[in-house]
Amino acid sequence: MFNLDSHDLYLNRELTWLAFNQRVLHEATEEDVPLLERVFFVAVVGSNLDEFFMKRIGGLKQQVGAGVRKLTVDGMLPQQQIDACYEVAQTILVEQRRIEQQLRELLEKEGICFKSYEELTTVQKKEMDAYFKREIYPLLTPQGMDPAHPFPFISNLSLNILVTTSEANSTYQFLNRIKVPLGVGVPRFIQVGNKTTYITFEDLIAHNLKDLFPGLDIHSYEFFRVTRNAITDQREEQANDLLSMIESALRDRKFADIVRLQTAANMNPQHRGMLAAELGIHEKNDVFEAPGILAKRDLMEIWKIDRADLHYPVHQPCDHPQLLIDEPNIFHVIRKQKNVLLQHPYESFNTSVERFLKEASTDPKVLVIKMTLYRTSSDSRIIQYLLDAAQNGKQVAVVVELMARFDESANIKWAEALEQAGIHVTYGVVGLKTHSKVIFVVRRDYSGLQRYAHIGTGNYHAGTARQYSDLGLLTNDPVICEDLTELFNYLTTGYAPVRKYQKLLPSPRILKRSLLKKIEREIELHSPDSPGLIQFKSNALEDKDITKALYRASQAGVHVDLIIRDSCRLRPGIKGLSDNISVISIVGRFLEHSRIFYFRNNGEEEYFIGSADLMKRNLEARVEVVTPIEDPLCKQRLREILDIQLNNRRSVWEMQPDGTYVKRTPKSGEEPRSAQELLVELAEKRLASSPSPKKKHVKKSNKRPARKRAQEAGKSG
Repeated sequence: MFNLDSHDLYLNRELTWLAFNQRVLHEATEEDVPLLERVFFVAVVGSNLDEFFMKRIGGLKQQVGAGVRKLTVDGMLPQQQIDACYEVAQTILVEQRRIEQQLRELLEKEGICFKSYEELTTVQKKEMDAYFKREIYPLLTPQGMDPAHPFPFISNLSLNILVTTSEANSTYQFLNRIKVPLGVGVPRFIQVGNKTTYITFEDLIAHNLKDLFPGLDIHSYEFFRVTRNAITDQREEQANDLLSMIESALRDRKFADIVRLQTAANMNPQHRGMLAAELGIHEKNDVFEAPGILAKRDLMEIWKIDRADLHYPVHQPCDHPQLLIDEPNIFHVIRKQKNVLLQHPYESFNTSVERFLKEASTDPKVLVIKMTLYRTSSDSRIIQYLLDAAQNGKQVAVVVELMARFDESANIKWAEALEQAGIHVTYGVVGLKTHSKVIFVVRRDYSGLQRYAHIGTGNYHAGTARQYSDLGLLTNDPVICEDLTELFNYLTTGYAPVRKYQKLLPSPRILKRSLLKKIEREIELHSPDSPGLIQFKSNALEDKDITKALYRASQAGVHVDLIIRDSCRLRPGIKGLSDNISVISIVGRFLEHSRIFYFRNNGEEEYFIGSADLMKRNLEARVEVVTPIEDPLCKQRLREILDIQLNNRRSVWEMQPDGTYVKRTPKSGEEPRSAQELLVELAEKRLASSPSPKKKHVKKSNKRPARKRAQEAGKSG
């Protein structure tokens, strides 16, 4: 008999997320992954760890500082979590460095070389010195550190050089800081001449210090980098002006406490101690030696090198065959088809979602457009279509989530641009993030007012739509659209005491309760003649109540299949507790981001998709939208996805009872391709078999083998 409240039955959220990054890093070791794509995975882990320290470690440090003694679901105190995370993070860093060095050697065999300044020829050094004086020297501002010059402010994630100098024949040494001005038009990896040989920005600066400190002796230069806490103590419910509060939070973040100092491995111990003291951190616990280059996220620049033979084959999303029927506009198509399930990036975001909004913005019969905006991209047409709609006299309302982590500045900019165009902009419900992905259109059709909608699992972001695996539903289901009318009235007023939903499962009031009821129903309906089956696909499973319910289902004999990308509290395969549960994680070319919820329901199968992960924050502190999928063809597509991913043996990791993962390998005679490769093929086959004379591929991405994905790495929501 198991006590389902026992800490031993639950895994730690932070540690399972770090384990996910170990799986991502493993992709960089796979020989069948193209070489520059292996570099991409190393860079992604670097970016993910930066965010982990800013958000997760930053939050845990705040709890320690506040004296929080509450145990997590898995029975850990904040400081215990930090200590355990540091141990795993250190392991990741060592492995990341080993892989980085290995990839450098392999790239060199392909003619892509990384050299230190000292390894350059005399001619190359002169060329680089001239480049330094012309392009870099004017950007630099050395800062002294002495009684007249206090220790300078070190900005978040900045790369810095600590330079030790002295006057000639003097024993007194000066300490100076130089901020490497990344992101100002000079790449981190500078190409030497016309060859594919590169040196780093900071190495070139370090070997031209005489220009910055003329007449002084240069004794040493050492690289370091800091990470600041991204969690600011802002109380939304107490704010009179949410926009001002977010702008204040962004300013606070720039000056937030340091949570990590990274130094080069050869830094003088006295200098390391001095930096730790000045930055107010613990030298033993919060200082990380970083072998190899600092800020490995910048390896994205190397990944972008235009070598088609070292990248994945260019993926061209297909047009959706149901959207190619001979109708004058997309609303006629949706009215005829009723429901269209979209699978990105296998099917084009541009010719489905963007087309939906574009035609809504110009169609004279469209009267109202409403949408939620969590993240979007600078190259997305979404904002322009909203502006066009307002200019064309449509009533446009947009719910902008200002607190989308690390996209606050961009969302403030979009919100201001929309307001200036006369669009009704709101910021959702006080105390709740608006994480739902919905576009809602009211159109005067021949039969009167009709409502149309798109409900998705991913953001309205053109970049991530090419690289994240997401789902969406285009529909004119009258009941779903009635529910969306209620939803937007809630979002624009903030009040929902008696709002009722007939089909949608929104959070925070309904979704969690509904999922728990459906799990219990599956338990009640389970029998040897009609076995129960639950299948969930989500980015994370963190909520204790959902986990407990799944344990109970397993104990009752219900089979549970979970496809969980990263954090997972549940421990599968424990006899008598979870021996009917399997957990897999898929790591591949595309970031798995869709959410699917399936219940066998005694043969009356139910499918749902939506924006919510199985996390306490999503279920209780965010506005999410999960919609049923009832159309037989759409359900067939979801069954296809689940079956392919659950049965695949390539790029699939299987969780063990102790929380570790073992990677599946295809056996002789089994399908050697990954689930993602199979889904690409199926999308192409659907298009090829379509009778429509309009069928085609989207050609826009032909020349983009490795461009925008760098900006999107690790950004989900």
